[in-house]
Amino acid sequence: MVKLRKIGVLSSARVHAVLMAILGLIAGTLYSFGGAIIDVLVSAGWVTSSETPGLSYGTVLAFGALIGMPVLFSLGGLAYGAVVAVLYNVVSGTLGGIELELEQRV
Repeated sequence: MVKLRKIGVLSSARVHAVLMAILGLIAGTLYSFGGAIIDVLVSAGWVTSSETPGLSYGTVLAFGALIGMPVLFSLGGLAYGAVVAVLYNVVSGTLGGIELELEQRV
């Protein structure tokens, strides 16, 4: 039995930043292409909507989410990873950490 007593703040922040950037890319892709599909359908007259005029500059700007969302998600993940590591280190000092059972393969 091994105990995890401390987490490196910077390493936790880096891992969370990368994971959240990946999620941001997925969310940005869904937002951009989903919105573009709806705008094309409205412009073609196949769907009516009071929310969007169809294809416009807004459609082009929505593709900024392919860059913006990964960046914003990554910054949030960086902050979250650092805060979680600091809080874990404080709490594990009192409670003794997480017990892990590891297996070594040869």
